[in-house]
Amino acid sequence: MKKRRVGNSGLEVAPLALGGNVFGWTADERTSFRLLDAFVAAGFNLIDTADVYSRFAPGNHGGESETIIGRWLKQGGRRDKVIIATKVGLEMGPGAKGLSSAYIVRAAEESLRRLQTDYIDLYQSHRDDPDTPLNETLKAYARLMEQGKVRAIGASNYSAERLSYALSLSRRHALPRYECLQTEYNLYDRAEYEQTLEPVCIENGLGVLTYFSLASGFLTGKYKAASDLANKARADFVKKYLNERGFRILNALDQVAKQLQATSAQVALAWLMARPTITAPIASATNLAQLKDLIGATRLKLDEGSVDLLNRASDWQV
Repeated sequence: MKKRRVGNSGLEVAPLALGGNVFGWTADERTSFRLLDAFVAAGFNLIDTADVYSRFAPGNHGGESETIIGRWLKQGGRRDKVIIATKVGLEMGPGAKGLSSAYIVRAAEESLRRLQTDYIDLYQSHRDDPDTPLNETLKAYARLMEQGKVRAIGASNYSAERLSYALSLSRRHALPRYECLQTEYNLYDRAEYEQTLEPVCIENGLGVLTYFSLASGFLTGKYKAASDLANKARADFVKKYLNERGFRILNALDQVAKQLQATSAQVALAWLMARPTITAPIASATNLAQLKDLIGATRLKLDEGSVDLLNRASDWQV
């Protein structure tokens, strides 16, 4: 499988990332191990998580996903086969948040302990911290990289303006630069990335990882009415898509999927993988059947007509 470079980091990843947000939430440890085993066995290597996953789930405190991945890694023979991407910055408890130097160093040690590894391949600022100078954040990352605890850094949920400023600081002060942007992007949520962020990524040669790649499951086609959201874990995320444009996108996905004998999820992911600036979409699965579906997207080649149909159906400028 042809790997893709993550900016100038030297990291090379397969064109699909496994989202670890479900580990310890909607996927228990046993299921998570099976998913990780199958993902790596199929030739993929990028696992995305965060220290805060899955603090949002009732009864959880954060760190559950990293802990499960660490126990999986502890079984041996896997560390050099995977790229572990985790994040720092969102609140883990009272006073435990942000991108100050002291907090980043402390949080990194805690992530390393949970992951049971000596280094993090891609350490990402989970969200911009306006209360901390960007050069302080970058200096903390420099310290971790000098110690061999972090290989490369990335930014998540940054505005184009702040991302550009961070990159300029890196150049000016010879500090490590963000080699990757993690951003919300899918067939429905296109406008912000394409208008403001994509030009910055192109100009600076950044890698791009997309989250909510399937719009919280909406682009799989399983949510077509409000009644389909009853008692669903992601109902609050999905309801915003139930509108005329959303249904137009679902119809286009269904049309292309039937033509290519694929699923809507595979087509939606293949569309992302075909975008020149996208390194890898992140997608999560809670069972092996879902994972198989996701992996199938990497073998799907969209013809020009299919891409055009999807682009027109999802056009945000209409």
